[in-house]
Amino acid sequence: MGNKLSPISKAFLVLIFLILYAPIFFLVFYSFNSGGTMYDFKGFTMEWYKELFQDTRLLIIVLNTLVIALLSALIATIIGVIGAIGIRSFTSSKARNTVLSLNNVLIVSPDVIIGASFLILFTMAGIKLGFYSVLLSHIAFSIPIVVLLVLPKLQEMSPTLIDAARDLGASRWDVLTKVILPYILPGIFAGFFMALTYSLDDFAVTFFVTGNGFSTLSVEIYSLARRGISLNINALSTLLFALTLLLVVVYYFITQRVRQTGMGGKR
Repeated sequence: MGNKLSPISKAFLVLIFLILYAPIFFLVFYSFNSGGTMYDFKGFTMEWYKELFQDTRLLIIVLNTLVIALLSALIATIIGVIGAIGIRSFTSSKARNTVLSLNNVLIVSPDVIIGASFLILFTMAGIKLGFYSVLLSHIAFSIPIVVLLVLPKLQEMSPTLIDAARDLGASRWDVLTKVILPYILPGIFAGFFMALTYSLDDFAVTFFVTGNGFSTLSVEIYSLARRGISLNINALSTLLFALTLLLVVVYYFITQRVRQTGMGGKR
């Protein structure tokens, strides 16, 4: 059976992508409008981008967002990999499925509920809302995502690989660093980049735990939008979209390089 798509399938795919991307392209297009509105394109300008980069407060918010995203993704990846290895080591399938179900519940839970829960927790624990509350909450909601992306690579790995390494005299540390981690590297990269994009994108949870005097881009864009339509928002959103595309491209090249070097169980 051939794998080629029928003309109807191709047309359907094109239509879906048009629906998904049309609002984004509309937003990007009007970020260069000298008219100052989203109704009438009067000419090309970079004024909104210049204005954006002259806003020191906004640049600090961008820096805060990137620091939160990178730190939370890195810590969540480390904890998530350890968690996935721990879940894989369970001998009881009942216990493994229970832990996995609890992990999945956190993924499908509404962000509003998670955000309110963190707010109550930080208030009860006496943690001041700000950088650390946002960082902790982003780490917490990113860990289940990392576990979910790393675990399939662990389950795909044959136990004979570990047995062979032990038979050859490898210590537990050698088995972990020279057999398990190289094999699941694609899953680790996928978990890291997914956690990074979730952190950059998150609004609902951050809105609850951000507090006064600290903000991230998603919360700031919401605040700007409430004050009225400004093409600053378009320019900022365009840059965020470009950053997301860059992350996808970087992830693609990293996974290609991992496959070419033979890591991840494929040559």
